[in-house]
Amino acid sequence: MTDIEAIEPRRTVAVVGTGTMGQGIAQVALVAGHPVRLHDTVPGRARDAAAAITGRLDRLVEKGRLAPRERDAAVARLHEADRLADLSDAALVVEAIVERLEVKQRLFAELEETVADDCLLATNTSSLSVTAIAGALRLPGRFVGLHFFNPAPLLPLVEVVSGFATDETAATRAYATAEAWGKTPVRCADTPGFIVNRLARPFYAEALRVYEERGADPATIDAVLRESGGFRMGPFELTDLIGQDVNEAVTRSVWEAFHQDPKFTPSLAQRRLVESGRLGRKTGRGWYPYGEGADRPCARTEPPAPAPASVTLHGHLGHAQALVGLMEEAGITVRRRRRGARITLPGGGELRLADGRTVFERGGEEIVYFDLAHDYTTATRIALATAATTSPETLQEAVGLFQALGKDVTVIGDVPGMIVARTVAMLVDLAVDAVERGVASADDVDTAMRLGVNYPAGPMEWAAKFGYRAVAGLLRAMHEHHPTGRYAPCLGVLRRACEDETAMKDQGSR
Repeated sequence: MTDIEAIEPRRTVAVVGTGTMGQGIAQVALVAGHPVRLHDTVPGRARDAAAAITGRLDRLVEKGRLAPRERDAAVARLHEADRLADLSDAALVVEAIVERLEVKQRLFAELEETVADDCLLATNTSSLSVTAIAGALRLPGRFVGLHFFNPAPLLPLVEVVSGFATDETAATRAYATAEAWGKTPVRCADTPGFIVNRLARPFYAEALRVYEERGADPATIDAVLRESGGFRMGPFELTDLIGQDVNEAVTRSVWEAFHQDPKFTPSLAQRRLVESGRLGRKTGRGWYPYGEGADRPCARTEPPAPAPASVTLHGHLGHAQALVGLMEEAGITVRRRRRGARITLPGGGELRLADGRTVFERGGEEIVYFDLAHDYTTATRIALATAATTSPETLQEAVGLFQALGKDVTVIGDVPGMIVARTVAMLVDLAVDAVERGVASADDVDTAMRLGVNYPAGPMEWAAKFGYRAVAGLLRAMHEHHPTGRYAPCLGVLRRACEDETAMKDQGSR
């Protein structure tokens, strides 16, 4: 990025706070070759942390991931520090203590009186303002956020956060140091939730809205997002793993930090789950039951239906065009017409990609909506939506068609945007808005969401596949259903949609 170099391995790294994150960060610095000093205000805790880190290094040796001599050298570089004064020669201090602003401010004020003026000060906060923590410092320019993800030794992503007063040289040195430690750093401005916790909110929020709108049950929503959307886990099972109280608290924190912006509104259904004490795996029940003999609910899946012998393709299906090749491979005759973006079934019904509208608002038209997929070739499940006016014959033809392509088929309620499409559209909207506001670059946004939360593609990659015109159109349609501002597309999405429209017109005129 520049000629500014990482902190040299011979220089001491200090970690204040020796819980799970502090231990993980210390281990990363230790394995990278630094002398590491551990400090904790609770007597004996730093000693226990050093023993725990040593134990993990021993396990790495047993697994062949660390040479015995490297383990011995690392343990020799690991020291406890009873007093903050023992950290005076540190080149970098990383704080990983309780998430309370006044406690962090007090710690760094004391550290500033202890370390040299060229020592880099960093917080691992995930929820507090980096700017606010540094606000009372004499030299706030050397203060940065270094947000590691748990477990720090295993997960590659580090968000390097610049506060309002952070010097560019400090942020760049922190970035270079994280990179030298074998991590994948991304740069971002000090904003609520940084990149990952800010942009991940729709993944949970839209699933909860579909549930609240009675579009589908949690097991079905999870299955559609996994098997069609390509996400590693569904939002209901993931929040059960994280803890419903933890996930809801992060959502509420981001919402309040953005002055209750409707795009981040928390879910009443999740609030009720937390109030009931059903916090997920740690309490034995959340959205799903856990423990011995627990009966896990299954996704709704349609029984087998006959495949149509032929269909008619009108125009181009955009991101879903791959379905045409799959149909031909399955032996289904595809007749082609020039205009439109739909598939006509033998009985006259139509298949359309989710566009934010509902089936019922289209009157008496025989329409079945199908949901977005990350990759229609590899997707193993497709969601369909119909209205009460859709004939059983049309639905059966649609189900049989997708089953012939090797997909499980789920029929959900007639909710706008379905499941994957509305989730992706909102992820794109928040990502584009963040890029437009200078929170992070498009590349860093995609990297953060792939590595931080294991998305199958970054939001900007999704936008390139789905198309900004489709994103803007879907959000506008959903905004008509819910005119609160939640689904109003940001200016960046509208601008890109107009650019795409202009480019298509230019191509058509050649």
